Amino acid sequence: MSQQLNPYLTFNGNCAEAMDFYASALGGTTTAMTFRDSGMDVDGIMHAALETPAGFHLFASDHIEGMGMPFVQGTTVQVSLSGDDAAALRGYWDALSVDGQVLMPLERQMWGDDYGMVIDKFGIYWHVNIAGTAA
Repeated sequence: MSQQLNPYLTFNGNCAEAMDFYASALGGTTTAMTFRDSGMDVDGIMHAALETPAGFHLFASDHIEGMGMPFVQGTTVQVSLSGDDAAALRGYWDALSVDGQVLMPLERQMWGDDYGMVIDKFGIYWHVNIAGTAA
């Protein structure tokens, strides 16, 4: 079973450009899904991922209204926990949610993983993604 801790950056409409820059600077290839790919009538990147030959992982998205937080340049770093160890990741989710605010419940998403987003009691945004869990 595996798990990863990933920085998650938010951009104000230039996520694709930023991730191309990081791929150039750090190596690796970026994959991305747009909001339109998910069926939303919104421009921008819903989720981008960069994996480098050195083993770095960087996730990012563009900010859109209704994401639960205002966009403030320089304060847009969040944390993402991901992997296939469902028990451990659900345990982290449960612990991080205590006295926090669940923005998106940890549940099955259109890409086939279980995903949720919570703001912990200290104001830190956490994404939890459990890869390919059984329905």
